[in-house]
Amino acid sequence: MFEQLELQAGYTRRWLLDQPMMRTGEEIAQTYAVLHRFVEFIVQTDTPYINTLQFRLQGLKDIRTTIKNLSQNAVLDDIELFEVKHLAILAVDVAERLRNHGLDDAVAIPDLNEVITILDPDGLKMATFYVYDSYCQELRDLRSQMRQHPEQQEELLVEAAEIEEGVRRDLSKQLHPFAKALEAAQVALAKIDLNLAKALQMNQLGLCFPSISNNDVTRYEGMFHPQVKDALEKTKKQFQPVTLEFGLKPTLITGANMGGKTVVLKTLTLCQYLFQYGFGIPAQSAEIAVKDEIYFCIGDEQSIEKGLSSFAAEMKNIDAVIKASRGDKKIVALIDEPARTTNPTEGTALVSALVKVLADKRLSLVMTTHYDIEPTDAHCLRVKGFENGTMNYELVEVQDGEVPHEALNIAESLGIDKEWIETAREFLNMPNSPQLKTPSNSRGLNPKWSNSTTLGRGSNSTPSRKEKGESV
Repeated sequence: MFEQLELQAGYTRRWLLDQPMMRTGEEIAQTYAVLHRFVEFIVQTDTPYINTLQFRLQGLKDIRTTIKNLSQNAVLDDIELFEVKHLAILAVDVAERLRNHGLDDAVAIPDLNEVITILDPDGLKMATFYVYDSYCQELRDLRSQMRQHPEQQEELLVEAAEIEEGVRRDLSKQLHPFAKALEAAQVALAKIDLNLAKALQMNQLGLCFPSISNNDVTRYEGMFHPQVKDALEKTKKQFQPVTLEFGLKPTLITGANMGGKTVVLKTLTLCQYLFQYGFGIPAQSAEIAVKDEIYFCIGDEQSIEKGLSSFAAEMKNIDAVIKASRGDKKIVALIDEPARTTNPTEGTALVSALVKVLADKRLSLVMTTHYDIEPTDAHCLRVKGFENGTMNYELVEVQDGEVPHEALNIAESLGIDKEWIETAREFLNMPNSPQLKTPSNSRGLNPKWSNSTTLGRGSNSTPSRKEKGESV
């Protein structure tokens, strides 16, 4: 989403990367109020005018060092004085364009006309700088002598250089009181660039303005993942939007392989960040709770350098969530199939315990799993799954977290080797098969299934409690 922003200035990109995540509803509301004005602007304004405004914003440069020097009473050189003049002219020009469309109060740009007057004594309104003759009559006379008496040029150049340095010193002194206004103008122009880019992105991708939840409940209607949706549309396919809500009660999402559970978690995480950075939200509508911290645990984070296996790395990440949940911060944790790299017996126990430990914390937990965990006071959702030869990604409420068993059907629909699939079905119909014998310590498992790896992918597989061929 960040890379797709049509930002015009490199400074805007760097400024955005430096911004902290917003953590108060008031700040987020103010940010969206400004963005709303810019969305109205691009909808009501001709494209050529918008393109011209964006072209002007390409002139925004990062002159923070120059402004810092000015604030510290340093004497600016010609390049620095040019940078100040260029910024002032740009700020005045953009402010006038916004004023013409009633946007001048959306992002306030300080009035820098006096800075232009100081640096443009001839009133040329050109974004260049030179120590003009207009600054000093003595300098004008010296330069005239240099033209009339070339043989004295070397001597006169030294004298002229001293006068020019005095002019720069005087200009820097006059500009010193405007250092803060220049800094504010630079930031204001970056905000305008950013809001234009956000507004255009909202229009292009069909994003929505979210409302701010006041009861810790987050709701999405028609949520979609922009990148996945774009990839599908390029192949003439459609993304199936998802509708769900979650609050402080743990939310468990189960479903078949290829059921889109991981995409849901990624989209939820993306939306939370977009919300707390003031972007449009990929959904038909959204009501989102403000959080202090966002935890997203997904994938293989094995680290050779730290000597961590996949399981160890995952456990340490989840441990950080548990520790954070005992503090006073508002947290959202999105965890994708925890303990999937260990055996299903202990994996089931770990996941069940994790839900129980986090259930009474002031934390919003959304977790996907392939394990049939013990009954708990959790909000359970399931991907509808395989229907009539296609996958239905709709999330439906269920009474418990029991996972569906559709791996063989899905594998068959993918054109996987028929002998392999049929042989797996034979194993499923052999309850006394030694490969499926239940170990004595398989607490909580269906007696028909075990954590045997004969049919699975080895000790680091990701089967469910009731495997029923899902790891085949």
